Amino acid sequence: MFELKIYHLENKKEWDDLIKKSKNGTFLFFRDYMDYHSSRFQDMSFLIYRKGKLEAVMPGNRVDDIFYSHQGLTYGGLILTNKITTIEVLDIFILINESLKQFGINTVIYKAIPAIYHNTPSDEDIYALFLLKAEKIICNISSTIFQSNKIRFIESRKSGLRKSTKEGVIVKEGDDFTEFWEMLSGNLNSKFQTKPAHSLEEIVLLQSRFPENIKLFIAELHTNIIAGTVIFLMNQTIHVQYICANEIGKSIGALDLLFDSLINNLFINIPYFDFGHSNEEMGNYLNKKLIFQKEGFGGRGIVYEVYKYNL
Repeated sequence: MFELKIYHLENKKEWDDLIKKSKNGTFLFFRDYMDYHSSRFQDMSFLIYRKGKLEAVMPGNRVDDIFYSHQGLTYGGLILTNKITTIEVLDIFILINESLKQFGINTVIYKAIPAIYHNTPSDEDIYALFLLKAEKIICNISSTIFQSNKIRFIESRKSGLRKSTKEGVIVKEGDDFTEFWEMLSGNLNSKFQTKPAHSLEEIVLLQSRFPENIKLFIAELHTNIIAGTVIFLMNQTIHVQYICANEIGKSIGALDLLFDSLINNLFINIPYFDFGHSNEEMGNYLNKKLIFQKEGFGGRGIVYEVYKYNL
């Protein structure tokens, strides 16, 4: 019934067209996003056809005898049209797994797409993973707001909101990532000895490719940036990719005003507002201070899961 092909550059348009009409794809799966760091990964993505018509794609890369879906993405997995049924998803997994074995793959690491990114229900792959006896190896908990049933800010967040408003902090969309990236990189290095997942050059490139999906919002005091966030706009979800405030911003609650503006004004009509996870060590360590901040805005638990199975 289905035919499988390996992705090549000449398939870019039909791949992107499938993402646009899929029931669970986001802009992260467009090739202009996936391929910005193509030099780091050996791409091994699949296209699945039925009677010559593309019905599904699987973004992926390989490392030795392991297939990942996909190491360069927050989430991955099988991306489908609305026409695909549960039984057909099981058939597609059989086809993909048989092909992977022919390519010398022994292990699959599968990043499931959280339900908040689905346009219509799309958990057929989770059922397929269950039948494959897949093991859940990562479970990160994110903090998400359902706009239709919001939880109010806790008092400390409200206090910061009042303080920053009184100080005259202004929230607006930014167009220059450089100053924010310096603040973000400095904070990450001093606190966690890490750096942003994207370099300044990479985020500027991606924002130029996806200006309607990647946006910077900043909090200013006397024209100086004291806090900011980079958000990714999906079909029905706002995902917070980066958050940062300097010492002045922290002392007067600039992030409280910033997120009040985003959640309760600018993006109030987007169904889900997702702060991202607060984990390290594959979900085994929970940063309690970080999740306390996110839950203070009304975020509650949505999991990002990764599975592993052997062929």
